Amino acid sequence: MPPGLPDDLLKLVGPRIERESTHLTARRLDTFGSVITGCALALAETGTLVLDAVPDQGSRKLTLVPDHHICIVYEQQIVGSVPQATARLSPTRPMTWISGPSASSDIELNRVEGVHGPRHFDVLVVAAT
Repeated sequence: MPPGLPDDLLKLVGPRIERESTHLTARRLDTFGSVITGCALALAETGTLVLDAVPDQGSRKLTLVPDHHICIVYEQQIVGSVPQATARLSPTRPMTWISGPSASSDIELNRVEGVHGPRHFDVLVVAAT
């Protein structure tokens, strides 16, 4: 899990969670079953999540190498549409827009999952209190 996620989350998910650090290589990340990150915002209209490289989201390799990505979305991060999302995002930040698990049908039109990222993608929505 990235360094920007709260320590309280470690207590919820158990002792086998490791914080992302510079020693986590892509080869080592490939041995991980899951990764947990935050996001910049979520789009209700398309089901898309946007990552913009802040500390609670971790590095790109953290979100692309492990087979399972779990993303935490806070209720106040949810917007209705793409125009609402772009109004809240900084155009100077690097962004990754995720609309589901990785899949491709490039080779012989056979669908293959996990080619360019995780095969499994789950979202936890945290309601405002």
